Amino acid sequence: MGLHLLHAQLLVLILLILVSRSVSTQANSQRAKQNCMDRCGNVRIPFPFGTREGCYFNESFLVTCNDPNSDFPKPFLNRSNIQITSISLKGQLPVLQPISKDCYSRNGTRTFYLPSSIDVPFGFKVNNTANNFIVIGCDTSALVTWSLRDNIYYETECLSLCDNKDDLVDDSCSGLGCCKIPIPKQVRAVNVTLESLDNFTDVSDFNNCSYGFLAEESEFTLSARSLSSLRNVEMLPMVVDWAVGEETCEAARNNISSYACKSKNSECYEPKNGYGYRCRCQEGYEGNPYLYDGCNDIDECKDQSLNNCEKKCENTAGGFSCLCPKGYHGDGKKDGRGCSPGQLLVFKVSTGISIGITLTVLAIWWLCFVHQEKKLVKTKHTFFLQNGGLLLQEKLTRGDQSPDGAKIFTSTELKKATNDFHDNRIVGQGGFGIVYKGFLSGNRIVAIKKSKQVDPNQVEQFVNEVIVLSRINHRNVVTFLGCCLETQAPLLVYEFINNGTLFEHIHDKAKARFFSWDMRLRVAAEAAGVLAYLHSAASPPIIHRDVKSANILLDTNFTAKVSDFGASKLVPIDQTQLTTVVQGTFGYLDPEYMQTNQLTEKSDVYSFGVVLVELLTRKKALSYDRPEEERNLANYFLSTLKQNNLLQVLDDSIVCEGNSEELTSVAMLAERCLHVKGEDRPSMKEVAMELEGLRLAGQHSWNQREPVEEESESLLSGKMNAFAIANGEGSIASIGYDSMRDHFSGR
Repeated sequence: MGLHLLHAQLLVLILLILVSRSVSTQANSQRAKQNCMDRCGNVRIPFPFGTREGCYFNESFLVTCNDPNSDFPKPFLNRSNIQITSISLKGQLPVLQPISKDCYSRNGTRTFYLPSSIDVPFGFKVNNTANNFIVIGCDTSALVTWSLRDNIYYETECLSLCDNKDDLVDDSCSGLGCCKIPIPKQVRAVNVTLESLDNFTDVSDFNNCSYGFLAEESEFTLSARSLSSLRNVEMLPMVVDWAVGEETCEAARNNISSYACKSKNSECYEPKNGYGYRCRCQEGYEGNPYLYDGCNDIDECKDQSLNNCEKKCENTAGGFSCLCPKGYHGDGKKDGRGCSPGQLLVFKVSTGISIGITLTVLAIWWLCFVHQEKKLVKTKHTFFLQNGGLLLQEKLTRGDQSPDGAKIFTSTELKKATNDFHDNRIVGQGGFGIVYKGFLSGNRIVAIKKSKQVDPNQVEQFVNEVIVLSRINHRNVVTFLGCCLETQAPLLVYEFINNGTLFEHIHDKAKARFFSWDMRLRVAAEAAGVLAYLHSAASPPIIHRDVKSANILLDTNFTAKVSDFGASKLVPIDQTQLTTVVQGTFGYLDPEYMQTNQLTEKSDVYSFGVVLVELLTRKKALSYDRPEEERNLANYFLSTLKQNNLLQVLDDSIVCEGNSEELTSVAMLAERCLHVKGEDRPSMKEVAMELEGLRLAGQHSWNQREPVEEESESLLSGKMNAFAIANGEGSIASIGYDSMRDHFSGR
């Protein structure tokens, strides 16, 4: 009986030691500074975080405990409304963030609207791998503005529609009742705006609210009940990443006073996704690496799972050693030579076995390497066939294809040209892919677009599109050089244009100062000529389908180069319109196309009309920063023309140039392009001829006709030459980038 009692006491003692060691290890790794609050409610607050000055590393790591003396205090990041649920010294910060909601009554009246935004402090960013942006609703359009470092902004549209409750499938988010989009890297702030297309009047019997939110993917489960269950949910979990400052480890070490990794057993490392640096304890140590004495030695000999010693373990600083008793030889390790009597034969046998194992491992490695190489070659060939490589090769080598036409590149060539598609070669990304700057042999600079995967059912259409693009020989089209089909998604190669986009030269204040009316008119005439060529001279005709100022590039001579044919459609000779899923950029989309899904050449005419209005006004096609009646530029422009007050919207800088007749003519042309009905719009050929005529008339002023004074004065509310501007510039809209921005510019 006494022996059993002794065994039980020993077992309890061992369990107490293990539990106390686990608790002390966790507490040590979550240590705060001495004499500082180490928790708020259920959340531990380890240094570099702290609740008051002297307790945190810098003010970015301030934690505000809303009511520390209450029973349920809550911690918030810095002085924001971002509630913290836990803090990890590995660089993650789980938080709660609000949901954006938009609700309507059965008669279509908005009953509740709550936009949402999140703005993390300096040194923090939204985790782009653990989180997703999700929109739920059957009549919902969400506009998401991503704010990145260096004052860069992205705007993304997410559309969620459905006809009945059964359209929403559990764990599926494909656009039917639910829309999900990935999060860009290095996001610091997010703004969400919800709108309804029909005020939920068609679906009000089962859904009258829409929801938009950022959420940690592992913590949110989508189901058909989400249409109603989210009404009472105010917050959802999200993961924020943190790092110390924005410096690299090398730069931080040079500034000892502000260097965070001051523990004698800590080391600095840089996160793989993001900027700044973090600290961690060296191997063999544990604790809080941000405190001077925070990293302590791990005694591996106390835990058999941490060592592999056969007989005796001896703890060392940052490690351990295995020893053999006196009279024994070996390395003392269970998985090594262990401990055995010291005989030469034993040593020779063990050495022979080690060499044999080594050779066997090398042979297996070689076989695996050869197998992987064969598998890689087979995979490349499979992708080549899947993407229509044989059909494309046959068409390129047949007929009168010129030697300078499209080329089929190998994946090896393009990997070498982009340094294996390194992130520092990225010049842009959008809805149709990522664009890299590449250097081919001979230092030829190209733009390489990593497109989305081609639908296997549309391989022949893709091949035909590549052939048509390779045969377009127009000085105002970005030259298509070829493609690579050995990857899952085809790679497209274009000439590199290094002077940015028309969008930048219109809306960037510094660039717009040197962008005169004559230059704008020339760019408009050249771009119109390209679209007229695609509609009338190309065989088969091509509808661009995404005409916008961001898809018109400018070279060093400010010559227009139309780009991004990723959404373009080839029109069969015997057809004048195509039925397609609506695709394009909000603000430029033809309203008739949006209502009927019937794509025609006049859809490009409408989009080009919006570009003309941009050139005249220097206002963005769509901006939620403007009043509601001015939000859509095309509608606002037409409304202003009806009031005979064109001067109200014209860019002040071009008004000062005194081209009243040209401005009036272009404004009237833009008005005709923006007719709601496509049949009332001019053709692109007519638009191009009229713009070219205006441009040539401006170059040879002696051939100009006298302006129609009454018409010009009516539209402009007074003579142009009587108008003066005090500072010589109009107001400039802030720079923005929508989700379908072209990425062939040289930025």
